[in-house]
Amino acid sequence: MRWEKAVADGLAPGVSHAFGIFDKTLCGIQEAGMSPSDYWWLPEREDACGACREVASVIDGRWPRSMRSEDARVSVARRL
Repeated sequence: MRWEKAVADGLAPGVSHAFGIFDKTLCGIQEAGMSPSDYWWLPEREDACGACREVASVIDGRWPRSMRSEDARVSVARRL
């Protein structure tokens, strides 16, 4: 399962976070103006947040096997 990368001015550089819901990362960080990017957050990348990786693993494990392929993607609806 792949997630969208979180973007916000207040996020620390060098660590990528997965965008969750309620304008928070999967690990619970909330920054003003945070949104999902057009790019995937991949848990296997070196710069992936460890806490986001753990939460993503738990959530991904709840999806049916047919939805866990390489091409599967979680997309949080963007607010207009």
